[in-house]
This record gives sequence, structure tokens and C-alpha cells, in this order.
Amino acid sequence: MFSLERIETLEQIVKKSRFRAVARPIASEQDARDFLAAHAAAGANHNCWAWRIGQSYRFNDDGEPSGTAGKPILQAIDGQSLDQVMVIVTRWFGGVLLGTGGLIRAYGGTAAACLKAASVVELVATVETTVQVSFSDLALVKARLAAAAGVRIANEEFVDSGACLALSIPQAIVEEVSQTIADVTSGRVVVSVQPALP
Repeated sequence: MFSLERIETLEQIVKKSRFRAVARPIASEQDARDFLAAHAAAGANHNCWAWRIGQSYRFNDDGEPSGTAGKPILQAIDGQSLDQVMVIVTRWFGGVLLGTGGLIRAYGGTAAACLKAASVVELVATVETTVQVSFSDLALVKARLAAAAGVRIANEEFVDSGACLALSIPQAIVEEVSQTIADVTSGRVVVSVQPALP
């Protein structure tokens, strides 16, 4: 699965109606509501949208005939294997009726073209954990963690005996990283694994 790297915008004219798609990565339903509030054009005829976060999704036709706008936008998101994404397609009516099929093609096509133009990043399942490291092992552990692809030290808090490191480790290499840290510290530092996050 992939998500967007940043906000992407695309406009096109379909039979005199102007369609503008704005897509962005989101992390929660609240992000989606905030994005809609910020990017829905007040003077437009319709602000149709869809979003997906894992198994959760929503879409809205905003006054267009049922199933002609929000659902095609969601299908554009799903069709490109995207997650944690919202797309708003705004329509300014140009005087020519598009019909049901025309609306589906216009909304879905504008959303798909916008998403195809966007930069994407791969979503990697990670494991979040914390480890206690003594001062004598700290530099070596941090060096080994930095050398492991995708491992991120989210937080470092110093305590009397050393440091507490909050780690984000790609799920695919958790065992390898855990073993490496145990080996270089002769078992003094153990990475305890918590459930994976998408």
C-alpha cells in the first residue's frame, strides 16, 4: 500500500464544467474533516469527496445524483492501492448536463488523474518499542540502529543509568534488529516487541 507524499491538485474542463481535485495524505477522520473545511470551495456547485484509512472509508456526492461522484472518487483511491488519503473534487457547473455516466467519468477521472500525478510513498508496517540502554552501550546501539534501514529513534530520554530510546522498527526486520542489538551488547539490551501498527 501507498500514500501521498504531499498535497496534489489538478484541474480539468469537462463539457464546460470545471473540475478541481485536491488530494492529500490523512491520518484520521478529524484530518479529513479539517481538510474538507479548508478546501471546499464555497462558490462551487459541488464539493464531492472520499477518503480511506485502512478498512475505514467515507464518500459524499454533495448534491450530485447518488453514486456519481463520491463512490467514483473512492474507486480512484482504491484503484491506485492508496491508503490514508482523501480526495475532494470540486465542480463549477458550466451549463452542460453530463448525465450519470458523464458525472462518474468526470469525478472519477479527475480524481484518478490527480492521484496519478502525485508523489507517493510506501506505507510500511512498523513495531513501536522502547529500550533501556546504559551509557556504556548507548553510542554503539545508536550506531547499529542508524545503520538499519527504516529504523527510527522517535524519542531519546536520559535517565540516571543511561537512556530510554523509543524506536519505530519496520516489522519485516524486527527480529534482525533485536538480534543485532542483543549481540553487540552481550544481551544487556533487549528489544521487547509490541503489536505492529499499519
